[in-house]
Amino acid sequence: MDAVTPKHITADEHSHVVKPADMDWKPTRFPGCEVKTLLMDEKTGLMTALMRFAPGAVLPDHEHVNIEQTYVLEGRLVDKEGPVEGLEAKKGEFVWREPGSRHSAWCPDGGLMLAIFQVPNKFYEKDGRVTDPTGKIWDEVWGHTGKA
Repeated sequence: MDAVTPKHITADEHSHVVKPADMDWKPTRFPGCEVKTLLMDEKTGLMTALMRFAPGAVLPDHEHVNIEQTYVLEGRLVDKEGPVEGLEAKKGEFVWREPGSRHSAWCPDGGLMLAIFQVPNKFYEKDGRVTDPTGKIWDEVWGHTGKA
């Protein structure tokens, strides 16, 4: 695996310690959403991250290309739109979503989550483009994963 773990200590070539407390929060393109990326494999898209949401922050219409796992550390995560609108995961709860699930999510009161993605989400833009979390065209960056 060719994974990146920022600001890490390597105990040997197989074990890596990441210290989130020493990392800065990075803004995302979604207002009120910040991230600390703990693990990222640029080839496969595997990512583990701490996600922090300001009160009222929304992740717009997106599809989970493969299984997504989220553990809510603080606040709550609510499906704002989609087939299970109103579904809520609160502090101390875990939600996972199947490949192909699509929704928009929000944190009405703010929140802190540990999120694990096997492949980055597809975001459906109002102009018809399908992008990744960074705003790049999903197929151009992640089409090689074969997980469409």
